[in-house]
Amino acid sequence: MTRLDELTIRSLGVIDEARVPFGAGFTAITGETGAGKTMVVQALALLRGERADAGVIRSGEQRAAVQGVWLLDDAGTQGLVEDAGGSVDDGELILGRALTRADGAATRSRAQAGGAAVPAGLLRELADRLVAVHGQADQQRLRSAEAQAAGLDRAAGAELGELLSQYRAAFAAWTDARDAAEHIRTQHDARVAEAASIRAELEELEAFDPQPGEQDELAAVANRLEHSEAIRMELSEAHAALSTSDDAPDALTLSAITQAGTARRLVERASTDDAALAEALELLVQSEALLQEAASSIVKALDDLERPERSLDEVQQRRADLSGLERKLGRSLDAALEAAPAGALRLAELEGDDDELARLAAEEQRHLDETLALADRLSALRQEAARTLETAVCAELAALAMPNARLVVEVAQAESLGANGRDRVTMLLVPHPGAEPRPVQKGASGGELSRIMLAIEVALAAGALADESVPTMVFDEVDAGVGGAAAIEIGRRLARLAEHCQVIVVTHLAQVAAFAAQHVRVEKGTDGRITASQVSEVAGDDRLAELARMLSGTASETALAHARELLEDARAVG
Repeated sequence: MTRLDELTIRSLGVIDEARVPFGAGFTAITGETGAGKTMVVQALALLRGERADAGVIRSGEQRAAVQGVWLLDDAGTQGLVEDAGGSVDDGELILGRALTRADGAATRSRAQAGGAAVPAGLLRELADRLVAVHGQADQQRLRSAEAQAAGLDRAAGAELGELLSQYRAAFAAWTDARDAAEHIRTQHDARVAEAASIRAELEELEAFDPQPGEQDELAAVANRLEHSEAIRMELSEAHAALSTSDDAPDALTLSAITQAGTARRLVERASTDDAALAEALELLVQSEALLQEAASSIVKALDDLERPERSLDEVQQRRADLSGLERKLGRSLDAALEAAPAGALRLAELEGDDDELARLAAEEQRHLDETLALADRLSALRQEAARTLETAVCAELAALAMPNARLVVEVAQAESLGANGRDRVTMLLVPHPGAEPRPVQKGASGGELSRIMLAIEVALAAGALADESVPTMVFDEVDAGVGGAAAIEIGRRLARLAEHCQVIVVTHLAQVAAFAAQHVRVEKGTDGRITASQVSEVAGDDRLAELARMLSGTASETALAHARELLEDARAVG
């Protein structure tokens, strides 16, 4: 069975250095007020990853450290440690935490699990599997609705846990669909305006049908038409230079094409006798062809000038229209054209709001129906578990000197669904027959609250309710405010709880400590200069003496006899 084997404490509070051994069953930790009993609980709190400040470090020291050794029989916990880089050797898990003073009241903290440095968050995750601490603050948590609901869910066991997982998945799907529909509804006006803007821009683009780069092309056409006469004259001269008639009397007026042809023929004849002229001949052939092509292009350009596709007025009007469109859109036409495909897709999305809302409404209703059905099943399971828990806890309260008290677990429907269903769980205390049930946070004293909490834990750990508790339970003065016969019954119940898990109890009552299978004493000592507490296991006469001190403050013969009687009675009852 997984359990805490030993705890080592260095420079924590009044404890200089101590090694605290723990057995598999019920271990009692006792000592005078101020001796440092709660430092054991504080050490466990550090190993649970809880926050700590420099105030817990022993006065005069710069560093405090705690280390816990667990005997581990849990593959899931071992997997968490190994995933973090630690190791569990021969079923032994070592957790550690070190605190170092920094400036002022600050402190630096380092955590280890299985020999690997880990974040404190991993210690918290491991602690949820290894140990539960019930201190005075934990008793106060029983006053909260959340803690009461969590206790009832523990009582309902694994079946409710599985159903709760299904419910949470359905609840998340429902809220997602609901929120998506609500987002569309709340953004309706903005989405309508966005759709109108995109639609108007696309319609303008469709109406004018601008083409990419069209404005630059129009500017070039306008410039050509504006200077057409000058261009015509220059092109005519260029064409004459290329294609003047070969019949001209003056050789200087021969066209470039004619002269290129003459040169080509001369080189062609010469190349028959000189193969090295082949390259020159090829170049002349190409030149003659290029000159002829250039002449044809000039002719075409002259024809275009004579018969333009559009007049200058038409071109300038198109340019003006496109410029006006650009100003209206507030950006360049090229940018608008580039964004148009995405805009069309966005418009389709926005214009599909009605269809999307209808789809989401159907999806929302489907998930809501599933969530409500699961919530009803959760409620039924909780109602059943509430009756079972009431019966078990009332039986325990009767044994804890509250024979007339009755715990009522009320499961009512809240106004709305939540992450855990729609149940509002309230634990009520009926202190005696005929009394009105009152919430435990209002109707129970500190001592009664301690006993109610213990009764719930015993009920959850035993019988057929649930066996999912952590393997180690720590109670810090759970017996506060009680004594006499009630204290004996608390000890008896703790011993019964120890049959199902490891129980560690910090107590000031001998009636409780007598039921422990193992007894650890915290004792304060001083040499006149330094005060420090020592922790040691007590047995035999030493244990009798400690019980006697707890009963009367001294180890007198009468106190020792009473202590011996307590031990014998506890063994007989056990």
